[in-house]
Amino acid sequence: MIRLFRVFIPTSVLALLLSEVVLIYFSLISASLVVNDLDPEFFLLEQDGLFRITIVVVSIVIGLYFQDLYNNLRVRSRMLLVQQFSMAIGIAFLFQALLTYVNPTYMLARWLMIYGSMVMLVLLPVWRLAFLRLVFSALGHISMLFVGTSSVLAEIGERVASRPELGLQILGYLDDGSGNVLPESIPRLGSMDDLRAVTEQTKPDRIIVGMSERRARMPVYELLDLRLSGIHVEEASLLYETTFGMVSTRDLRPSQLVFSRELGPAPTSVAVQAVYSWLLALIGLTVFSPVMLVVALLVRLTSPGPILHRQTRVGLKDVPFTVFKFRSMRADAEARTGAVWAKKNDPRITSIGKYLRLFRLDELPQFFNVLRGEMSFVGPRPERPEFVQALSEKIPFYRQRHFVKPGITGWAQINHKYGDTVEDTITKLEYDLYYIKHMSLSIDLYIVVNTLKTVLLGRGAQ
Repeated sequence: MIRLFRVFIPTSVLALLLSEVVLIYFSLISASLVVNDLDPEFFLLEQDGLFRITIVVVSIVIGLYFQDLYNNLRVRSRMLLVQQFSMAIGIAFLFQALLTYVNPTYMLARWLMIYGSMVMLVLLPVWRLAFLRLVFSALGHISMLFVGTSSVLAEIGERVASRPELGLQILGYLDDGSGNVLPESIPRLGSMDDLRAVTEQTKPDRIIVGMSERRARMPVYELLDLRLSGIHVEEASLLYETTFGMVSTRDLRPSQLVFSRELGPAPTSVAVQAVYSWLLALIGLTVFSPVMLVVALLVRLTSPGPILHRQTRVGLKDVPFTVFKFRSMRADAEARTGAVWAKKNDPRITSIGKYLRLFRLDELPQFFNVLRGEMSFVGPRPERPEFVQALSEKIPFYRQRHFVKPGITGWAQINHKYGDTVEDTITKLEYDLYYIKHMSLSIDLYIVVNTLKTVLLGRGAQ
C-alpha cells in the first residue's frame, strides 16, 4: 500500500487508475486519427489537441471517482459496470457542453468525442474485468501470519476477504489458547508453541500479533528472533489502522498513543490549519451568500420560529461555544424530550429541513464559527455537552477528540453515516483518533474533496 495525503491507498488501485487514464488517452487520440485529416503532431501540439483531450480525461476520471469505482474494485454486475462507465462518459459530454459557454476553443470535435467514447465503452469494462482477474496476481500479495485470536484480527480477516485490492493474503493463525476462534476462512495452523515451525513452513512476509487476552503468553523472544531474521512483525492495531483508516479502541492502551511518533496535532499543523480554515470560511461565505439568503427565506416561510438555530457544543479543550445552523427542526423540537439525537425520518424535521440536511445546507452558517476561531474547516464534529458527559463515561478516549478544534466536516463524516447509537459514536471516535494522529494539510485537502462528493450525492444525512 502507498501512503498519499496521509491516507493508505492500495497499490492496485493506483495501478488501475493510471492504466485507465492511459486507455482513455489512447481511445481519444486514436479517434482523433480517424476524424481529423490533420497531421497528428500538428493537432495534438499546435492546435492544443492534447490539452483538450486532457480536459476530457480529467472529467471522465472525476465521473468514475464520483461513482466509487476506485473505492471498492469488486464488480457486482457487468451490466452495472458498463452503466457506470457510460455515466462517467456522459459527465464528460456535459462538461464539454459547459465549455461552449466558457471557452469553445477548448472543446473536442463532436465526432471525435463520439468515436472516442465508443472505443472507451469497449476497452474500459473489458480492461477492468481483466485487471481483477490477472493483474492482482501479477502485482502479488503480502502474505501474513496471524498470531493470536483477538477481535481486531477477526475484523481484519473479514476486511481482507472483501477487499482484494488491498493486496493482502492471510496464510492462517496461531491459537493463543483463549478459546476464541477466527473466521473459518482463516485456517488454524497450530498454537503459539508452533510459531517457529509454522513460520519456516509458510514463510510469511509479515507476522501480525493480536492477543485476545493480554495475560496470555506472548512468544516475545521467538518474535524478536524472527524480526531480526528479516520478517516484518507488527501489532494488529497498526494493520487495522492501515486497512480501515481508523484507530481501534478495543485493545488500545494509552501508552500506544503517548509513545506514538505520529500522534498529532503538531503545532505547525495547527497554525497552518487556522490560516486556511479562515480563508476557506471567508471564500465559502462569499460564494454561498446568495444560497444562504434563499435558505433563510425558505426557513422563515415554511415554519414558525427563528431562522438560525443556536446550540451549545463542546469545542477545543472542553470549552463550550455556540454553533450556528439553519433551523431544520420545529422550534419546540426538544421542549418535552430534552436533548436527544436526531433519528432517521425524524418527525421533528420540517418540510424544508430534510432537504437542508440532505445537502448539508443547514451547516453553512458554521462558516461564522470558523471566522470566530471556534471551529476549523476540518476536524471532529462538535457534540453537545449533555452527550459528551454521558459518552465520556462509557467510551474510553472520548475526551481526547477535544484536543483539536471541531470542524464543519471531518474524517468520520466522509467515512461513516450519521449515527444515533453508542456503537456509531465509537466508530466515529475511531475515525477521529485516526484524524488527530495524522492531522495535516494533505489529509484536510483529501477530506474536503471527498466532502464535496458526499454533499453532491446527498449521502449520510439524517
